[in-house]
Amino acid sequence: MCATYCALSGTSAVLSEAATENIGKYGCIQREYLQEYQPEFYNQRFLSGKLHEHLLEINYTTYQRLERIMPELTKRAGAAKELKASASLKWAGLMNTCIDL
Repeated sequence: MCATYCALSGTSAVLSEAATENIGKYGCIQREYLQEYQPEFYNQRFLSGKLHEHLLEINYTTYQRLERIMPELTKRAGAAKELKASASLKWAGLMNTCIDL
Protein backbone atom coordinates (compact mmCIF):
# COMPACT_ATOMS: atom_id res chain seq x y z
CA MET A 1 0.00 0.00 0.00
CA CYS A 2 1.28 3.41 -0.96
CA ALA A 3 0.25 6.31 1.24
CA THR A 4 0.84 10.01 0.85
CA TYR A 5 1.68 12.23 3.80
CA CYS A 6 1.12 15.92 4.12
CA ALA A 7 2.03 18.37 6.85
CA LEU A 8 -0.77 20.15 8.65
CA SER A 9 0.16 22.63 11.38
CA GLY A 10 3.16 20.67 12.59
CA THR A 11 1.44 17.29 12.45
CA SER A 12 1.30 14.87 9.58
CA ALA A 13 -1.87 13.38 8.20
CA VAL A 14 -2.02 10.26 6.06
CA LEU A 15 -4.00 10.42 2.85
CA SER A 16 -5.30 7.09 1.61
CA GLU A 17 -4.81 5.62 -1.84
CA ALA A 18 -8.35 6.68 -2.70
CA ALA A 19 -7.18 10.28 -2.36
CA THR A 20 -5.58 9.98 -5.77
CA GLU A 21 -8.99 9.66 -7.49
CA ASN A 22 -10.30 12.91 -8.95
CA ILE A 23 -13.07 14.43 -6.83
CA GLY A 24 -14.65 16.17 -9.82
CA LYS A 25 -16.43 19.49 -10.26
CA TYR A 26 -18.99 19.11 -7.49
CA GLY A 27 -16.47 17.61 -5.07
CA CYS A 28 -14.32 20.72 -5.56
CA ILE A 29 -17.30 22.99 -4.99
CA GLN A 30 -18.17 21.10 -1.78
CA ARG A 31 -14.55 21.23 -0.57
CA GLU A 32 -14.44 25.02 -1.03
CA TYR A 33 -17.77 25.39 0.77
CA LEU A 34 -16.60 23.27 3.70
CA GLN A 35 -13.29 25.12 3.98
CA GLU A 36 -15.01 28.50 4.04
CA TYR A 37 -18.24 27.88 5.95
CA GLN A 38 -17.74 24.67 7.93
CA PRO A 39 -14.03 24.50 8.82
CA GLU A 40 -14.61 22.24 11.84
CA PHE A 41 -16.33 19.60 9.71
CA TYR A 42 -13.66 19.96 7.02
CA ASN A 43 -10.83 19.50 9.54
CA GLN A 44 -12.51 16.51 11.20
CA ARG A 45 -12.97 14.75 7.89
CA PHE A 46 -9.50 15.66 6.69
CA LEU A 47 -7.72 14.46 9.81
CA SER A 48 -9.75 11.24 9.95
CA GLY A 49 -8.93 10.51 6.30
CA LYS A 50 -12.60 10.57 5.26
CA LEU A 51 -12.70 13.92 3.45
CA HIS A 52 -11.79 12.54 0.05
CA GLU A 53 -14.36 9.76 0.36
CA HIS A 54 -17.01 12.34 1.31
CA LEU A 55 -16.14 14.55 -1.68
CA LEU A 56 -16.23 11.58 -4.07
CA GLU A 57 -19.67 10.67 -2.76
CA ILE A 58 -20.92 14.26 -3.20
CA ASN A 59 -19.68 14.31 -6.80
CA TYR A 60 -21.17 10.90 -7.61
CA THR A 61 -24.54 11.72 -6.03
CA THR A 62 -24.76 15.06 -7.81
CA TYR A 63 -24.13 13.48 -11.20
CA GLN A 64 -26.72 10.78 -10.43
CA ARG A 65 -29.30 13.47 -9.66
CA LEU A 66 -28.41 15.44 -12.78
CA GLU A 67 -28.95 12.34 -14.92
CA ARG A 68 -32.43 11.99 -13.44
CA ILE A 69 -33.51 15.63 -13.74
CA MET A 70 -31.78 16.62 -16.99
CA PRO A 71 -34.52 15.28 -19.29
CA GLU A 72 -37.12 17.38 -17.45
CA LEU A 73 -34.88 20.47 -17.51
CA THR A 74 -34.27 20.18 -21.25
CA LYS A 75 -37.97 19.66 -21.89
CA ARG A 76 -38.90 22.77 -19.90
CA ALA A 77 -36.19 24.81 -21.65
CA GLY A 78 -37.45 23.72 -25.05
CA ALA A 79 -34.24 21.95 -26.07
CA ALA A 80 -35.90 19.11 -27.98
CA LYS A 81 -33.99 16.74 -30.26
CA GLU A 82 -35.79 18.20 -33.27
CA LEU A 83 -34.37 21.62 -32.41
CA LYS A 84 -30.89 20.12 -32.34
CA ALA A 85 -31.27 19.08 -35.97
CA SER A 86 -32.77 22.36 -37.20
CA ALA A 87 -31.13 25.04 -35.04
CA SER A 88 -28.07 23.55 -33.40
CA LEU A 89 -26.69 26.81 -31.98
CA LYS A 90 -29.97 27.65 -30.27
CA TRP A 91 -30.16 24.08 -28.95
CA ALA A 92 -26.59 24.33 -27.62
CA GLY A 93 -27.45 27.57 -25.84
CA LEU A 94 -30.50 26.05 -24.22
CA MET A 95 -28.53 22.98 -23.14
CA ASN A 96 -25.83 25.19 -21.62
CA THR A 97 -28.54 26.99 -19.67
CA CYS A 98 -29.68 23.65 -18.25
CA ILE A 99 -26.16 22.49 -17.44
CA ASP A 100 -25.09 25.73 -15.74
CA LEU A 101 -27.80 25.44 -13.11
